[in-house]
Amino acid sequence: METIDGFSGAILVTRGGATVVRASAGVADAETDTACTTDTRFQIASVSKQFTAASVMLLAEEGKVGLHDPIARWLTDCPHRWRTLTLHQLLSHTSGLGHWRELPGFDVDHPGDAHSFLERFAEVPLRTAPGSTWHYSSPGYLLAALIVERVTGQRYADFLTEQVLGPLGMTSTCVGETPLELAARGYRDGRRVDVPEFAAMPGTGDLWSTVGELARYTAAFNAGDLLTAFSREAMVAPHASMAGAWGTDGPALADSYGYGYALGTLAGHTMRFHIGDNPGYQSFLGWLPAHDTTVVILSNNEEPGLDDVLRRLEPVLLEAVGEPCEASTPAPDANQGPHAPEET
Repeated sequence: METIDGFSGAILVTRGGATVVRASAGVADAETDTACTTDTRFQIASVSKQFTAASVMLLAEEGKVGLHDPIARWLTDCPHRWRTLTLHQLLSHTSGLGHWRELPGFDVDHPGDAHSFLERFAEVPLRTAPGSTWHYSSPGYLLAALIVERVTGQRYADFLTEQVLGPLGMTSTCVGETPLELAARGYRDGRRVDVPEFAAMPGTGDLWSTVGELARYTAAFNAGDLLTAFSREAMVAPHASMAGAWGTDGPALADSYGYGYALGTLAGHTMRFHIGDNPGYQSFLGWLPAHDTTVVILSNNEEPGLDDVLRRLEPVLLEAVGEPCEASTPAPDANQGPHAPEET
């Protein structure tokens, strides 16, 4: 694969468990001149949301939560306008809750802690009637993570580590704080970006991982190593239309949303995927079921956009799934940004 100007991060493409592309470029830490490798840990931003949804499904399998019960059952102190919202609506982005920037004065570089944010966000009216419309809402996933904490009596990070990461052997993946080793620092316009409070918002974009472990997680999810078939089918079912929401001309196009997954196409092939955008980081994790092909892109630079990276990968992907490379589209300017719903 040719070099992409400005790309800093790691890329992994696998098919049937075999490596098709494994590449890295750029600097993980400019202060120490440490290069990015495929073992580097990056913030995976909103790719974290499928882990949040899986955590909720584990509790649902045990009968500890009901996806269609009102969240007031667990969050007894939530504001009146939220009391009838359900976990199904939170996970499918149909709750009517807004996104981060719909809180007046919200500063992504100084978001505050989760509880102080929710106290302020409680004053923001719902955008739409619950259950009626898809609208991306990271605060909805924050509420889902808090429900996990209320139900289990554990910190969300501890539950996720004990019930998901540990059993799957994901020893390089961690939750919340910046790991002490092999961590990529985030950059914006060549300037280091450190927003630990934003990255620590439970359930929204708070995981650090590697390209290899995200590919391993995808394989484990598909194999039923974590959830029952019923739970997996619920997570990848098209619960809400995303028509026009994520991209109209990019290589990754979303049609609908499940729980923590967008459902659509990549280079014309059916795919489930998610993108992520935290301050200083971008991420993409997708799986093409017909070809058992997994695509992982993790970056610690806000430019170039991931649409450009995906377009440069298209010839490799098309060859991997048995199509002629001439079917790929030309790469755009490196400054074209991703079709992403703001940060995380």
